[in-house]
Amino acid sequence: MKAIVVTDEAAGTAGMMLEDRPEPEAAGNDVLVEVHASGFTPGELTWPGTWTDRIGRDRTPSIPGHEVAGVVSALGYGTRGLSVGQRVFGLAEWTRDGTLAERVAVEARNLAPLPGDVDFTVGASLPISGLTAWQGLFVHGRFEVGQSVLVHGAAGGVGSMVTQLAREAGGYVIGTGRAADRQTALDFGAKEFVDLDNGALEDIGGVDLVFDVIGGDIGERSAGLVRAGGMLVSIAGPPEVQPKEGLAVDFVVEADRSQLGEIVQRVRDGRLRTNIAQVADLDDAIAAFNPTERVRGKTIIRLRP
Repeated sequence: MKAIVVTDEAAGTAGMMLEDRPEPEAAGNDVLVEVHASGFTPGELTWPGTWTDRIGRDRTPSIPGHEVAGVVSALGYGTRGLSVGQRVFGLAEWTRDGTLAERVAVEARNLAPLPGDVDFTVGASLPISGLTAWQGLFVHGRFEVGQSVLVHGAAGGVGSMVTQLAREAGGYVIGTGRAADRQTALDFGAKEFVDLDNGALEDIGGVDLVFDVIGGDIGERSAGLVRAGGMLVSIAGPPEVQPKEGLAVDFVVEADRSQLGEIVQRVRDGRLRTNIAQVADLDDAIAAFNPTERVRGKTIIRLRP
């Protein structure tokens, strides 16, 4: 089968290659998915699981990509809950070959049914961004109706999902980003916007929840904005500075079938929009992941019509 592979961590996306790889097999509790669309996060090329297996052994050449939408083509021994021919979407494991390939083996529990009225490209754009936003807000952030939420990168893949979910759940959203992102963040539901290059972050006052996708200096400054009893939730690594009277937590997104169901239902109802910037074929994937100018939104690779 055709697949994108990586062998050199230092090369990043420039080191991607399109090759023929052996067909995967569905182990116990797996399903084999015929991939129709795949999502990729450039940051995964810095994750240990891309390069080594669970006990630290080199596993290159490895296939990146962890978001998938497709059709179940085979079941592993003992697999339940899904059936051959079923449309599905979800997350592939971090330490196994991923979804930038014509087929991928995935644990069945990591997938959810994809309704027939949701396009495969949309389905592939949801798992990481949607689950990260959901878990950061409702599981780790303990979001409550009426709270104020500061969302860094509010026009990005994760940030736009956080903005929409928080707004729908009754939150007052303040988005941040570059000046060119202002209108996009407001269109997704932010009530205010702070230009991180030119605006004064501290001028917004206190908030109940900070959702940080940036880290570094921005994360440190954001800790001072958390009100008493509030939360700083980070996906950019452990926060360097703790809120004085609040809590800080960092987390890694996990697959969850029920949460995927909640997310895709909101897409069907028109309550949640994806932020897809471009769709490319597998043959053009390497160029798509090495753009010559900034891409505002997610890149999805379409493998089948």
